Amino acid sequence: MKDYLSQLNDSQKLPTIHKDGPVMVIAGAGSGKTRVLTYRIAYLMEMGVDPFSILALTFTNKAAREMKERIASIVGQSEAKSLWMGTFHSIFARILRTEAEYLGYSSNFSIYDTQDSERLISSIIKELKLDKDLYKYKSIRNRISSLKNNLVTVKAYFNNPELIQFDKESRKPMFGKIYQTYVERCFKASAMDFDDLLLKTNELLNKYPTVLAKYQQRFKYIHVDEYQDTNHSQYLIVKSLADKFENICVVGDDAQSIYGFRGANIENILSFQKDYPSASVYRLEQNYRSTQNIVNAANSVIKNNLNKLEKEVWTENEIGEKIEIKETISDSEEGRYVASSIFDAKHNFQLNNNQFAVLYRTNAQSRSIEDALRRKNIPFQIFGGLSFYQRKEIKDVLAYLRIIVNPNDEESLKRIINYPARGIGQTTLDKIQIFSNQNNLTLFQLIEKINQYDLNINNGTKQKLLDFLNMIKHFQILNENNNALETLNEVLKRIGIVNLLRNDGTPESISRVENIEELLNGVQDFIDGQEDLVESKITLADFLEDVALITDLDKNTNNEEPKVSLMTIHLAKGLEFPHVYIVGMEEDLFPSALSLTTRSDLEEERRLFYVALTRGMKKINLSYSKTRYRWGKLNDCEPSRFIDEIDEKYVNYNRNKSLMFNSDAVSTNKLRFKKPVLKKSLKNLKISEYKSSNLDYIDINEGDFIIHNRFGKGEVLRTEGFGGDKKAEVKFGNSGLKKILLKFAKYEKVIS
Repeated sequence: MKDYLSQLNDSQKLPTIHKDGPVMVIAGAGSGKTRVLTYRIAYLMEMGVDPFSILALTFTNKAAREMKERIASIVGQSEAKSLWMGTFHSIFARILRTEAEYLGYSSNFSIYDTQDSERLISSIIKELKLDKDLYKYKSIRNRISSLKNNLVTVKAYFNNPELIQFDKESRKPMFGKIYQTYVERCFKASAMDFDDLLLKTNELLNKYPTVLAKYQQRFKYIHVDEYQDTNHSQYLIVKSLADKFENICVVGDDAQSIYGFRGANIENILSFQKDYPSASVYRLEQNYRSTQNIVNAANSVIKNNLNKLEKEVWTENEIGEKIEIKETISDSEEGRYVASSIFDAKHNFQLNNNQFAVLYRTNAQSRSIEDALRRKNIPFQIFGGLSFYQRKEIKDVLAYLRIIVNPNDEESLKRIINYPARGIGQTTLDKIQIFSNQNNLTLFQLIEKINQYDLNINNGTKQKLLDFLNMIKHFQILNENNNALETLNEVLKRIGIVNLLRNDGTPESISRVENIEELLNGVQDFIDGQEDLVESKITLADFLEDVALITDLDKNTNNEEPKVSLMTIHLAKGLEFPHVYIVGMEEDLFPSALSLTTRSDLEEERRLFYVALTRGMKKINLSYSKTRYRWGKLNDCEPSRFIDEIDEKYVNYNRNKSLMFNSDAVSTNKLRFKKPVLKKSLKNLKISEYKSSNLDYIDINEGDFIIHNRFGKGEVLRTEGFGGDKKAEVKFGNSGLKKILLKFAKYEKVIS
């Protein structure tokens, strides 16, 4: 028996040593699925399977990197280097570059990120003179993405009357023209967007049997992590590749399928046994991450879903603390509660900031949390913000590098043709853009022949265009004999962007210079990281592909001082923290109002809550507000139905005493709510019933304590005036001394 196998429990060991045939591992949260997948690949290699014939697909580079490192520690670096292991997009990009000629692309095709795609679509909408308020480029891009992930090409779109009719009814009859133009422009620019990496791989495998046979023969053993998150396009590619040998192992948890909005199809994992009737199914049900209370609470929630694979997650960990449920008057008070709770826990139990995470349904919820943490001087880090490679100065430099590798990349060319300024204005750019479109030339090809056409451009501007062209060609020659770092250094020196920013002298420009310096460091790190690979890749094209394929969870990784993590629940998937705060547990927020019309959408929201709960190792705190500002308007809120779905054995309620009144639904421990089926209408605890109304403010006197909607808890130091003019001077713990007009203030008197 191999030493590493002794680290597995019996349930983990069985799928690890199952060598041939289809295998599905249903892995509960914190049950060690990554360990099983890693050790299974190592086991196959020790059983004599050639690493070149093993394919492992993940959703983040981080996951692939960690798995490969673990495998290398067992079988050795030299063997692990030969594995085909990476994200879906990186592996398929690798295949497409090798087979690009079949599809009419250069092997150096550009990969457009979301921002690149949106810029191109915005340009097309402008060229077609469409109403930009009706044809919003973000929604157009999302619809194109959805169609591509469902393998609906432009041709298929125009052959589908229902899709065309849908867009007409949506007052977007020109959507098809935008889609068609977008695809044509990408092809002309020798560029693929992220969805094309899947769409074109499907096209490659379907249209060219010899290519399919080549990769079926190569990938005799296929592994897929997080199978519940695969979309239709990914599913078809994996199935095509596995058809010959059917040595496919998928690992996932239907209870953590939370990416339906991105096209993920939970049916892929639910129907695995239909696709492979001979499949062996293994269940990993022991949770090694969380306390018994957390595991049992999560189980009690997810059992409410009807569409699921049966399993019962359990743990031998300590019972642990009950889940704390906190009711607050406002989102501001919720932020103060979270910050104070973290502050107290840190000092009472000597904990570090990085042991805490605050999770929310939407990014907008972070503001009140950020404000409260700042007031307590608690350092925090927001995940999901603008990533390093999306910052303007970085995108500008990368555009130069992309043009060097692929001169047909029009979005990159338009970005930098007059940056730094070289006297090529928008009017000139519009002229060459229109002419190039009419004559099916790329912008770069047209500039090369600028003297052959009458474009109504003066000689001085023509010369500036040719100077730009010659500079790019100089960079291309330089790039042929240098690595990525050497090329980048020469580009920065020649274009003068660093001096331009330094001369600006503002703090923002200094920060941008530092970011460009960090880009150089990133290129060096990339080159250093290639030393461990069998086929070392240190060219500019290799670096650009590596950057293009970075996923959300690969960002924001740094080694600075420990910080509290703030992120959406979607970003938290795959992570774990000792102490987790889940805020905004309110109807129409979590579950989202958009999910309340169909059972499938509501069940995905419930799975999202399950994911949030199972991120916690030691302690979970839930909170909801009775009022919350949304779009600048104060709204009354209801507690989320998901709170009610947690078995009361596993929770403690921490409610404002002043709010506990006039309700026959109050029990000794937990407030029970009537459970709505889909769309709820529960309004029995409206904030208007206990705000300062019906002359309540007359009862406020010196020495009383109140909880204010914005300022939190405070002591009334003195009052003045009478009736509707009565005012109070209140000392608030976090906000200091305030004078408020009681008649109009939103507050609650604390009843002792």
